[in-house]
Amino acid sequence: MQLATASTFARSAARRGAGLLAGALLVLGLAAPHARAEEPHSLTPFSAAAGTAPPAPWHFSTLPNKTPTRFEVVSEEGRRVLKVEASDSYGLLSHRVQMPLNESTVLSWRWRVDQFVDGADLHTRAGDDGAAKLCVFFDFPTDRLPLMERTRLSLARSVSGEDVPSEALCYVWDGKEAKGQMLVNAFTNRMHMTVLESGPAARSGTWVGERRNLLADYRRAFGGEAQGATPDVVAVVVSADADNTHGHGLAYFSDLSLVGSTALRAEARPTGTGTAE
Repeated sequence: MQLATASTFARSAARRGAGLLAGALLVLGLAAPHARAEEPHSLTPFSAAAGTAPPAPWHFSTLPNKTPTRFEVVSEEGRRVLKVEASDSYGLLSHRVQMPLNESTVLSWRWRVDQFVDGADLHTRAGDDGAAKLCVFFDFPTDRLPLMERTRLSLARSVSGEDVPSEALCYVWDGKEAKGQMLVNAFTNRMHMTVLESGPAARSGTWVGERRNLLADYRRAFGGEAQGATPDVVAVVVSADADNTHGHGLAYFSDLSLVGSTALRAEARPTGTGTAE
């Protein structure tokens, strides 16, 4: 019985970890053709929505038996923005891209958090929730991963039935974690998180702008295993969940901008810690 229980727990954990990465992959095969990476707005702006539903090719996904997080385009201060509300729920909003990762690859956006998820703790599985996460998926070759990581990734893919991406980097606005902290997801080593903002903004309702050099951040998160390799960016994902803590979170995102040159690729060289712009 103990062995069966342990096996069930392991598969449950793998399913949750796989879901964090695979949810967006559920839609990548159904999304519109690859965005033109050389264009400044390779990500369709939320403000282009005709109604409240995020515009294509943005696509929502969740996990079985989960209450879905709500993603709606609303008007705030005269601008059309994305409202993300998690209430004992889980959900991802994904956009497929295909962009080489190099020194010119920059992701920019503005966001605000009106309510953090009570009880959230990014160090634990029971507290692995958040009101605002913005993730980038990479297609790092799995044959270059250590054996243990390949085995775990294979299990995640088997449990989820999806082609789970080999690496994901998530930017987080957390209620208590220190700004600048880098964490590994409690469910899967394939996802690393960087805390960009911590706690409430100085003034309630304040929007905060971010501009991240993805290559520098990638090297900080995965430089050790990448050994100078630079995979393509294959998806950008907005995420919010409160299913582990059964809490509630509320956040907003402006239009996102992903820019970079398809003519350049970062040199394969030993990697170190980079500083994002």
